[in-house]
Amino acid sequence: MIQAKAYAAQSPETDLAPWNFERREVGAHDVQIEIQFCGVCHSDLHQIKNDWFPGIFPMVPGHEIVGRITKVGDHVKNFEVGQLAGVGCLVDSCQVCENCKNDLEQYCLDGNTQTYNNLDRQGVPTYGGYSNTIVVREEFVLHISEKLDFAATAPLLCAGITTYSPLRHWKVGKGHKLAVVGLGGLGHMGVKFGVAFGAEVTVLSTSASKEEAAKQLGAHHFVVTKDAAQVEAVKGTFDFILDTVSADHDMNMYVSLLKTDGTLIGVGVPSQYAVHPFALLGGRKSIAGSGIGGIKETQEMLDFCAEHNIVSDIEMIDIKDITNAYERMEKGDVRYRFVIDIATL
Repeated sequence: MIQAKAYAAQSPETDLAPWNFERREVGAHDVQIEIQFCGVCHSDLHQIKNDWFPGIFPMVPGHEIVGRITKVGDHVKNFEVGQLAGVGCLVDSCQVCENCKNDLEQYCLDGNTQTYNNLDRQGVPTYGGYSNTIVVREEFVLHISEKLDFAATAPLLCAGITTYSPLRHWKVGKGHKLAVVGLGGLGHMGVKFGVAFGAEVTVLSTSASKEEAAKQLGAHHFVVTKDAAQVEAVKGTFDFILDTVSADHDMNMYVSLLKTDGTLIGVGVPSQYAVHPFALLGGRKSIAGSGIGGIKETQEMLDFCAEHNIVSDIEMIDIKDITNAYERMEKGDVRYRFVIDIATL
């Protein structure tokens, strides 16, 4: 077994603290990565606090992982020692169901294996990227370009693909009016991709103070959703709305901003989607959801980012400051993603 060190939550009531554990040995089809940076996702906090479902403890969060390969199995074909590599939200799936065969491992019909707070195919708990090393089967490891800011690439493995995937699936691009709800870790990536794909992008936010930041990211327009006049002015104007907000909010108001046949795509996780049927029937409108992307699409996203020099806007932190980072994240006090320097572990 490989000796590893990490920060872990021992229970939902405790803060993260140093913890030593063991990773499996590198098998014939495995890749071992020395983790250098790991992004901090809001879902990390939700899971250590059991907000969504009972967790597996001790829990090592982190699914925005980048580092350098230190060992490969004898049968590994696509990776070499010394290369940069990344690991996102998935570390395995059945590989044989209809969705897996169509490069949709995130929707594996047998259930994919999450990078942490999950059981692997052998029933062993998975541990994430708030650690110094990880061992992952080759099919779930991603190539990272040397062109990009390495630390700022880490959040692409979750925040990036979570916004890239739906925009690609619905073929959002030139000629479309796209609104992005919220300007956090997900929202700022939605703006960057929407602009890169050629859409006319508007940020919808409750905070007027974010307008300058939205414009700096490339947004063409900004609407303060607490201002009734501004909201009225954009009713029925958007082809697509990418909703990145996890707090509960009035979905009916946002649906009213869609054109006929418009689609609101939810990637945030509020406690409920409460929409009156007339809000949809009145314009043949749709509400859809989207998770992350599959491995092939995630690699496509990383290659697109390397070509167009797109990374996340980040604030680097020492791992001992993770509890304070969580507190700031809950207040929206980060532009726009914390990334842990694992050298501080």
